[in-house]
Formats: sequence, structure tokens, C-alpha cells
Amino acid sequence: MEYRRGSHSLFDLKYHVVFCTKYRFRLLTGQVSTRARELIREVCAANYIDIVSGSMSPDHVHLLISVPPSISLSKAIQYIKGKSSRKLLQEFEVLQKKY
Repeated sequence: MEYRRGSHSLFDLKYHVVFCTKYRFRLLTGQVSTRARELIREVCAANYIDIVSGSMSPDHVHLLISVPPSISLSKAIQYIKGKSSRKLLQEFEVLQKKY
């Protein structure tokens, strides 16, 4: 088991989270899926969240993430979903028509 270090802590907090698209529409395909993956990686790197594993399906995303104790799980999910959904809606017209 590999522990992560903070300035005053030693931790190994891992969470398995699943995000579903609204109404389970199968929108995470092709370029949308690729861009969503990039955005999730960017947000996680900016907030010191490690992605242990993850997978994309057309209507949901599975992530196993390691979050530092200074960030609550709800804040981590808020960062990931908030930025990625906003950027995807701005970049893809297909999503704007659906939502």
C-alpha cells in the first residue's frame, strides 16, 4: 500500500464515484468522451487529486480517486463535475440542444 504525504499527514483516502448523465442520455461518445476525460484529468491535477483508475461509458463515468484530507469528498466532486460540465456545454453544440 502506498501512502501519500501532506505537510502534517500521511494518508490513503480512496473513493469510488460514479457520475451519470442527466436522464442517462448516451452522450459521452467520440469527441465528447475524449474531451471529458481531458477535463477531468486537468481538474484533478489542479486540486491534487490522484486518479487511481477510471472508465467512461456512454452514459456514466467511473472513477477511483485518492483525495487529500484537506478537501472533502463533496468539494472534490463539485470541482470535477462543475468545471467539466460547464466546459463541455460551451464547446459542444450537441449538448446545448439536449440540455
